[in-house]
Amino acid sequence: MDSQKMIPLEGRRDDPLRYGIHGVKSDIIEPHPLESAYHSSKVRQEDIKRKILMNTYGAAFPMKMELDRQILAKFQRPSGAIASSYVGLEAMTGTLESFGFEDYLNDPRDSESFRPVDMHHGMEVRLGLSKGPPHPSFM
Repeated sequence: MDSQKMIPLEGRRDDPLRYGIHGVKSDIIEPHPLESAYHSSKVRQEDIKRKILMNTYGAAFPMKMELDRQILAKFQRPSGAIASSYVGLEAMTGTLESFGFEDYLNDPRDSESFRPVDMHHGMEVRLGLSKGPPHPSFM
């Protein structure tokens, strides 16, 4: 049996009263086949780009870019009303030029069914004192 498809019996510490009953099927199967194709093509494109940069500028350049990406991904605001913006990371990876669903369908945080963030629980999750997602975003 494939080890990735096995269901771990321990380690489930999500709060079902706070976040609802957890579905095991979502952990095993991806929501849609196109999503897995999208992720695999994205990984393949990043790998090809890394190899091109390594052949052009040397082996140290892709490693430096990866370190910069990791540093820029760490800048976060505490959980609260203002969401973290990763403008430096988006500028470095080139996702500023991408046109996503939130650009024409609106930001999901502006929805009427969006729950406000529980700042205390979000910080507990971030510091490792509590388990589960930082906050349930939609009802």
